[in-house]
Amino acid sequence: MSEAGVELPQGIELAWGLRERPGKGPRRSLTLDQVVAAGIRVADAEGLTAVSMSRVAGELGLATMSLYRYVPTKQDLLGLMSDTAYGDPPAPRGPDEQWRPALTRWAGELVDRIRRRPWVRHVPIDGPPMGPRQVGWMEQGLATLDGIGLRGIEPLSTILLISQYARSHAALTLDLVDAATAAGTTPDEAGQRYWQQLEVVTRSGAYPQIRRLMTDLADAEETDADADWRFGLDRILDGIEALVSSRHPG
Repeated sequence: MSEAGVELPQGIELAWGLRERPGKGPRRSLTLDQVVAAGIRVADAEGLTAVSMSRVAGELGLATMSLYRYVPTKQDLLGLMSDTAYGDPPAPRGPDEQWRPALTRWAGELVDRIRRRPWVRHVPIDGPPMGPRQVGWMEQGLATLDGIGLRGIEPLSTILLISQYARSHAALTLDLVDAATAAGTTPDEAGQRYWQQLEVVTRSGAYPQIRRLMTDLADAEETDADADWRFGLDRILDGIEALVSSRHPG
């Protein structure tokens, strides 16, 4: 129980260091950080499905029941692992940095963090950001929008929109990599095969837009894999900029 009678979940108390060590029982030989790091090692090496209380306990040389003295539930462990895996947020917006580049940098770093630890996309989301690093990311994201003219809940809504887009893009690209790997090919080869197959099935019939698209793509210069990401993010930021400009015409 925290200040003013506000009850915090056990996992959140652990994450913020607000949960005291039990007074009874044998002295704990490990820190919570060591327990979380062990879970992350398992997830990094074998994926999230390999993470269990017994597997992490074995990694630490503990009996399974001993692990519950550090984290009450597997869900608490996964939440702590996810919060730790994202790490600290990127550097704050500089004094001479405009909001768009700062927010673009924030969003791009979020995508990169998920890609570095692909298993985080599979951790169930059971509520709004509450871990210390998640809250730090939220604070930094909001700081990029400070003073630009958004009102009320609009800065938070903007951060949520962009973070959802970043997570969705990262998850989709990682899923495609997994699918290509399972098929014994690369994402580029899988993409080329897709367009070849699409050309075959739409060669006749009412698909003029798809055929025009494939012609345009054949004539276009090659783009990098994240062109779609930047295009979508720029359109979101265009909308925010248009909203702010409409309130300060001229």
